[in-house]
Amino acid sequence: MKKYLKIIIFVVVFILIILIATIGYNFLNKNFTPEQITSENKTEYQNNLKKAQDFEVINIDGNKVKLSDFFGKPIVVNFWATWCGPCKSELPEFDEAYKKYSNDIQFLMVNLTDEYNDTVENVKTFVKKEKYEFPLYFDALYSASNTYNLYSIPQTLFINKEGKIVKAYTGKISNQILQRHIQELINS
Repeated sequence: MKKYLKIIIFVVVFILIILIATIGYNFLNKNFTPEQITSENKTEYQNNLKKAQDFEVINIDGNKVKLSDFFGKPIVVNFWATWCGPCKSELPEFDEAYKKYSNDIQFLMVNLTDEYNDTVENVKTFVKKEKYEFPLYFDALYSASNTYNLYSIPQTLFINKEGKIVKAYTGKISNQILQRHIQELINS
């Protein structure tokens, strides 16, 4: 009997822990968006814009290009991988934004190509299958990863035409945030 009582208590405690964790996660996820988390330092950050650090990636034709090659026009850089669920879930929004704003904004959709999970050919196949039209770049040399110390993806940078980072996000961003920052880049 004591054995069953211990099992019942353990199960009840386990269920309570899961319930509390779920409620806490939902509360934090609902009440603290990336925009709210970074807004505390927004004025200070905007007054002290940081020059985007240069990196080198490979375009879909196999040619090396640098981030600085695109300065002079606003840029949206998104670092992603096919094995990253949040990355894949925001790709359709980036593709639609590219189709809508490609005359005003340069998009660099940088795949973190590791030649293990994401090979150049696998990523090309994935993008073709999904019918994405955005410009595809590969960080096969780890230049972007090392330059920006990417430890978590997706990561998105909004860079003005002078090559300065206006806003940066780690994690999936909403279409609303994407659209708002694109408009701000266009209007600046």
